Amino acid sequence: MDNKLLKTDERIDQLYSQDVQIIQNPHCFAFSLDAVLLADFVRPNKKKRARIVDLCAGNGAIGLFLHNKLGGHFTEVELQSQIADMAERTIKLNHLEDRYSVLNMDIKDIYDQIPKDSADIVLCNPPYFPDNEHSQKNPNRALAIARHEIKTNLTTVVDRMSGLLKMNGRGYLVHRPDRLAEILTELTSHRLAPKRIRFIYPKPDREANIVLIEVIKDGGTGGIRVVPPLIVNRPDGNYGTEVHRLLYGEQK
Repeated sequence: MDNKLLKTDERIDQLYSQDVQIIQNPHCFAFSLDAVLLADFVRPNKKKRARIVDLCAGNGAIGLFLHNKLGGHFTEVELQSQIADMAERTIKLNHLEDRYSVLNMDIKDIYDQIPKDSADIVLCNPPYFPDNEHSQKNPNRALAIARHEIKTNLTTVVDRMSGLLKMNGRGYLVHRPDRLAEILTELTSHRLAPKRIRFIYPKPDREANIVLIEVIKDGGTGGIRVVPPLIVNRPDGNYGTEVHRLLYGEQK
């Protein structure tokens, strides 16, 4: 591990299944299982000229987990400067500077840097929780921004995903099932046709707490596939076979 790239309170974590190392800082941002699940949900695309944009990119984990699955160039878009800097150094740590770049900016201004209708794939793991007077926010400002819609919201995320995508380009979103009706309404009103949905359950006897959605810009209506669910943990609390594979690779 190259600790020369680390700053105060940072560590290097590894996704063994993809042989990727990620710089993490629990005081401002650390990727979670959501990022691994979304990367796994993305369809392979080896086009060398593909343009991939990762909105609300955090430390760049989702995009980096896809370096073998997708061809082309990745642009990681992150608002918070400390976290964008982690993404920059993580790219260097993995020696992927030729395929990745980081934009430290608000996604609402993304067209200043990336033309509309130019992306083949857009990814997003946005803040999940509405910003209202009743919501309990983390006192840590960086973590609150990552989790609550303080600096962006679902409408803006969906609008920019649609605006960036080419016709028939694919978008991928991870979110909370309790907002599914709102999410589907926003997607369809922004020319994004939902095509594939997967629900994630923490345990066999629990309700789903994550939903993965694939959309196609200007895709035909209908034909939504709800693919088999994923259960994260077995009843004994250990990871199930599929999640273990996603984190650590195939079992020998």
